[in-house]
Amino acid sequence: MTTDQDLPMDAQSATAVFAAKGTDVTPNKDQGVIKVVKHPGLDGDRPMIGDRVTVHYTGKLLTGKKFDCSRERKEPFCFNVGKGQVLKAWDVGVLSMQKGEVCRLLCKPDYAYGPAGNPDKIPPNSQVVFEMELLNFEGEMLTDDGGIMRRIKVKGDGYTNPNDGASVDVHLEGSCGGRLFDCRDVTFIVGEAEDKGIPLGVDRAMDKMQRGESCELHLKPKYGFGSEGRPEYKIGPDKDIVYEVTLKDFQRAKESWEMDLNEKLDLAAGVKHKGNHYFKVGRYFQAVIQYQRIVSWLEMECGTGIEQQKRIQDFILTAHLNLALCFLRIKEFSQVVENCNKVIELDESNEKALYRRGEARLLRNEFSLAMADFQQVLQVNPSNRAARAQISICQTKIKEHHEQDKRTYANMFQKFAERDAKIGKPKRRRDDSMRSGMNGEDHGIRSKAPQKDQMDLVSDLTLGHTCVPAVSATRPGKFRVKRGEEIQESPSQYDDVIDAGV
Repeated sequence: MTTDQDLPMDAQSATAVFAAKGTDVTPNKDQGVIKVVKHPGLDGDRPMIGDRVTVHYTGKLLTGKKFDCSRERKEPFCFNVGKGQVLKAWDVGVLSMQKGEVCRLLCKPDYAYGPAGNPDKIPPNSQVVFEMELLNFEGEMLTDDGGIMRRIKVKGDGYTNPNDGASVDVHLEGSCGGRLFDCRDVTFIVGEAEDKGIPLGVDRAMDKMQRGESCELHLKPKYGFGSEGRPEYKIGPDKDIVYEVTLKDFQRAKESWEMDLNEKLDLAAGVKHKGNHYFKVGRYFQAVIQYQRIVSWLEMECGTGIEQQKRIQDFILTAHLNLALCFLRIKEFSQVVENCNKVIELDESNEKALYRRGEARLLRNEFSLAMADFQQVLQVNPSNRAARAQISICQTKIKEHHEQDKRTYANMFQKFAERDAKIGKPKRRRDDSMRSGMNGEDHGIRSKAPQKDQMDLVSDLTLGHTCVPAVSATRPGKFRVKRGEEIQESPSQYDDVIDAGV
């Protein structure tokens, strides 16, 4: 790229300077965005389509009039480049930059504000100049936990994406630590990639891809080969992997609104069977995908006739119960509670839902709520020995926290006493000096200031709940809440029971 330290900004010379010293960075080479580098960036990668970029910018008209500046707001601007979230000139220009680079972009109206301009700021059909600094960029996160990061190398076509159940044709190249371990063309069903030995992360990225797209997927172990690794590929446990994926073609599955009720019920039986299979082999995330498909198809259906209504409810109850069990296995306890609540809304005395909700609450240290669930289980089935055992565990844990509270308060008051003793010694010396100065006369007047700090702290602590994890003192007057250790799940007759349902 051409470098220039101080470009003129007057209307007469700016265009000529850009034409002489700049580089056309538009894909079509139509002179829509001309770039001049002011300060080169660091050698290395440039942003890819979809990357999250952070920039500072200043926008000016060719007259030199400034109309916008992020630096004046002291706040950089973030966006996903190449996604149409900003001016077309920004998407084009930033994709050509390196980290730390500062450049100026001369932008024609078609790449900037067009024939309408921007009222009160930019006249119609105006060319504008942006000074851009690329502060940072990173791949697009496809999951909230950062487990799948995508970097698009070639943008796809169209506006549709594969959905769960779609058939996709892809080219895959998998690598770990720079070593290629997988290279093939393969067809699979979205949601069932496990059947072809394809990682969960590749499967979950499919609904974000377009036909013809080529991207890199950076997968954390949860979305790769997990704690087991993949011996046939010589990949050990808990390894990050990278897959380069090209979506050659796909055929979407029918959406819920495209199917009648009978078709949904017929498909639900097969999907439930597939989910049960994944659960039994320990592929809980894949099982979740299948059960959630059943819920999405049937949760809004009413049916006609008692028999059809019963089939719908049986499928819904089974799906939610099995989702709760899957989420117990992967330790997503809030999802366990949510799915059990769905079952209890339909069947308030459902023994499995009450028990599994109790298990999740126990593992979240919500001992009183858990005990209430297990007690409800006993009301439904008084002979349930597992629930009785869980109640004993809850009672033990509640008692332990009561004992911890007692130790905490005892320790707290001991520290108060020690502090008061230290404060009292110099005070007594001052009192003795005052009495000596008054010829030994003791008026018998002693003041005792209220221990405000003590009372405030006691008041604050007593507002807590007895089942809150233990509180430990770090120094007098300062307290820190420590999270309790996770309760180990106790075995029961529900541990490995996937509901066969209808």
